[in-house]
Amino acid sequence: MTFFRNLVAVLGLAFMALPGACASPTVAQTPAPQTAAGERPVYRLGAGDKVRVTVFGEQSLNGEYPVGPDGTVALPLIGNMPARGLSASELQASIAKKLSPAYILDPRVSVDVSNFRPFYILGEVGRPGSYPYVDALSVSQAVAIAGGYSYRANTKQVLIRRADQATEQTYSLRDGGQVWVMPGDTVRVKQRFF
Repeated sequence: MTFFRNLVAVLGLAFMALPGACASPTVAQTPAPQTAAGERPVYRLGAGDKVRVTVFGEQSLNGEYPVGPDGTVALPLIGNMPARGLSASELQASIAKKLSPAYILDPRVSVDVSNFRPFYILGEVGRPGSYPYVDALSVSQAVAIAGGYSYRANTKQVLIRRADQATEQTYSLRDGGQVWVMPGDTVRVKQRFF
């Protein structure tokens, strides 16, 4: 049995020595850090999201507004507000600050994400493609949405390219660790070797 393990290890090392055999220059080989205890990262707004803005007592300002390709939200009265990279609560605070005191004395503003941009899943899943994001989405839930793992899937790790990053990062799925998927992310399930 140890002979076969050693043979597999030697073949694996030989295969990895071939240029470009196991990795492309766009794939990071070190695991990306997770937030503490698998906490879900703070959601940051981006182009393609839609936010629901409510200004209490001001019906004419209430509505759903898309985050445009330039990363701004066009609101009545105050114009384009930067939104890309902000959380909903940060956008809420900046809208309230812009409204006060020039337009409304002590505005009470609420901002919620009403429509998230999609996530993408590729590789060894039943139905690869683009899917609507749902809040608090884990990799295991994303795989289930895409029809589950194929029989060739590597269920021990997954590659994710975050919407704001140029390269994929490797995430371990061992030990029941929670890996979160965010809108705009591309999840790739690799094929297992054996």
